[in-house]
Amino acid sequence: MSSKSPIVQVAKRVCPAVISVIVSKDLPKAENFYSFGFGGKEYVMPKLEKGEKSKMQKTTIGGGSGFIVSKDGYVFTSNHVVADTTADYTVVVDPKHKYPAKILSRNPINDTAVLKITGDKSFPYLEMADSSKIELGEEVLAVGNALGEFTDTLSVGIVSGLSRFITAFGGMDHQMQNLRGLIQTDAAINPGNSGGPLVNINGKVIGINTAMIMGAQNIGFAIPINYAKKDWEEVKKYGKIIVPFLGIKYVLISKEMAEANKLPVEDGALVVREALGESPVIKDSSADKAGIKEWDILLECNNEKITAKNPLGHILQKCKIGEEATFKILRDKKELNLKVIMSEKE
Repeated sequence: MSSKSPIVQVAKRVCPAVISVIVSKDLPKAENFYSFGFGGKEYVMPKLEKGEKSKMQKTTIGGGSGFIVSKDGYVFTSNHVVADTTADYTVVVDPKHKYPAKILSRNPINDTAVLKITGDKSFPYLEMADSSKIELGEEVLAVGNALGEFTDTLSVGIVSGLSRFITAFGGMDHQMQNLRGLIQTDAAINPGNSGGPLVNINGKVIGINTAMIMGAQNIGFAIPINYAKKDWEEVKKYGKIIVPFLGIKYVLISKEMAEANKLPVEDGALVVREALGESPVIKDSSADKAGIKEWDILLECNNEKITAKNPLGHILQKCKIGEEATFKILRDKKELNLKVIMSEKE
């Protein structure tokens, strides 16, 4: 008689702690819907109730997956799942148990978020591994609510790659994100899986499912769990994540941008304003006190080169509040070294 696969036991241990995140907002109630043609396409629009004050109703506008990491109800998910600060969030543990969720932290740089739910009993939760010790080729399971409909969907694969860099589009507004240090896996990750756990064969979380490559097969990505663990530790200690703040507006330089604007370098962060009338260097910020100016090009921070694959935002996360950081800057074709005392983002 053949024995059952160890994956069966992992599934039994993991699935109870994997949850759905429901995103909802108060929106005007629609009487009906109407369609109209434009540009050769048919569009369906809601017909709102008449009157000065339309009736409002709670409407589900999105969702994703997540998982509980402590018996007192801390939950991890992807930042792009809970990015809308005006929405309400509900965590569905199972069909009979739903809880309003409080968003404790959003980290768009790493695409991680920490939530909190409160119940009248202990929650099932997952243990976390050390994602710095992941090895290429080890067996993994991706768990989540595929397409927002098929709960507790499991897919099996291996760690196909480490330290991957991708440009992803996510959230309700489909904003672009540069994500680095990712775990690549051939375990199937589908829409709705975002925020769910990637676990090893021992059932411990090594990553948070975050993205897939459209049009490709078996290429998915997860955020290393150590990123979220760091945020969680800060939330428990300070009530929020501690983010170093430089205080500049900038754009990352690419080869194409350098050629189009005749810039002297093909990498770095160009300090430039987003709109007329506003300074790209915030007054009294760390950058302002250190003497950083508009049109400066930040080349390095603490000897790390600033590039599209190693952007300034990721490097700044390694800096410590109140400590000195050294920036190599190009100004009028001359290189300067400036010392900056990092402050905390309010």
